[in-house]
Amino acid sequence: MSHDIKSDRVYTSDHEWAKTEGDAIVIGITAYAVQQLGDITLVNLDVAEGDTIEAGKPFGTVESVKTLADLFAPIAGTVVRVNKANLEERPELVNDDCYGAAWMVAIAPTDPACLEGLLDPEAYAVLLDGAH
Repeated sequence: MSHDIKSDRVYTSDHEWAKTEGDAIVIGITAYAVQQLGDITLVNLDVAEGDTIEAGKPFGTVESVKTLADLFAPIAGTVVRVNKANLEERPELVNDDCYGAAWMVAIAPTDPACLEGLLDPEAYAVLLDGAH
């Protein structure tokens, strides 16, 4: 089965992606998550720039016609950017460009090695194949 998985980032078993950009790690949700959720109608990001976030803790929610899903921080650190303007006004961006314009937050990690525990693209593909 073919999945829309980008090779330039790592993934979580909660179907989020993390990509290093400069000194921050940008977080978003995967195409598989979008497909499972259906049309995204609302994105709520409950963090602000400067907030400290713990790995595994929720930082917002995504609402679709089908369900409400929590967004979990895959890493610990300080929030340096929040994509509120884009996503709160145009939540449909998540449906159209979940790997680009619809990123959620950018976090300056507490631990530079924080991504080592996440899934590489191949491991994420295996996870998805097991989900079907």
